[in-house]
Amino acid sequence: MSKILMKGNDAVLRAAILAGCRQYFGYPITPASEIAESAAYYMPRAGGTFIQAESEVAAINMVYGAAGAGGRVLTASSSPGISLKQEGVSYAAGAELPSVIININRAGPGLGNIAPEQSDYNQLCKGGGHGNYKTPVLAPNCVQEFVDLVRKAFELAEDYRTPVYLLADGVIGQMMEPVEFPEPVMELPRKDWALYADKESKHNLISSIQLEPNDLEALNVHLQEKYARLQEKEVMVEEYRTEDAEYVFTGFGIVSRILRSAVDDLRKQGMKVGLIRPITLMPFPEKEMAALADRVKSFLCVELNNGQMLQDVKLAIQCRRPVHFYNRMGGNIPTTDEVVQAALSCFKEA
Repeated sequence: MSKILMKGNDAVLRAAILAGCRQYFGYPITPASEIAESAAYYMPRAGGTFIQAESEVAAINMVYGAAGAGGRVLTASSSPGISLKQEGVSYAAGAELPSVIININRAGPGLGNIAPEQSDYNQLCKGGGHGNYKTPVLAPNCVQEFVDLVRKAFELAEDYRTPVYLLADGVIGQMMEPVEFPEPVMELPRKDWALYADKESKHNLISSIQLEPNDLEALNVHLQEKYARLQEKEVMVEEYRTEDAEYVFTGFGIVSRILRSAVDDLRKQGMKVGLIRPITLMPFPEKEMAALADRVKSFLCVELNNGQMLQDVKLAIQCRRPVHFYNRMGGNIPTTDEVVQAALSCFKEA
């Protein structure tokens, strides 16, 4: 298909339909509302279902039901709405129901404002609801990657029977960029565990309740084994100019694009700087970070939050190198010059 100039929120919904998604349940919230608007327009035309739920709590429980019926199902929200969904996400993780949840991260805490931030990292990557669960989290840094990763999210959700998050921010959701869409998924395989309201599936049971402690412990052990497989097989990471780097930036989402420009600017000044960008925030690229720590002098982690990924970077490199930190919050985004100046200050200390 030829490239089309589209807003991120519109593009990701169309890409979800092309990936075989036919159910969308959600509630509008800025800066994610265009996803619901596009779903209302396009989903029925694709032979699917769109329902504007009465709340985020209702929406995630509709997702639970549609996922149990074997469909590819999508919901989207922004930070306060994602907080409301957490109980339902915990239920879906316990029942091992695949679904995709898009979070267009806005600034908090509380209602905050509608400007972009990355403050939902902990909520998504560490398991925001109750219980010993995690969810895969994919973080695009452009509209094209947003389009590409929604299909990957559905595939991960079904391969591992788990909810999967796409964590974007207000910039990725709202900006317009040229995108190229993949060919559509024409047919999805039948799921042997789902309920299709037919004779073959009538004995299937979907539940996240285990009243016997030993049974619940066994479920938890099974989930942890699943997360270990994700860590081993599904890490996605990008490195830029790290081959000879002495200093390394790390950041995700829109920040990584600013860091890429900062790398080029610092290289022109004679400083050997590179970038490592996690695309999967869970599973986190621990091995890749550790490998860089064996040969660079220090890291600079840049985030639009209070240092949430910073903790994972430090754990990954096991304190073998200094990890500096630069951030903005409240919906502010640093300029390339800000990052360059922060790097010059931090790296000179290394």
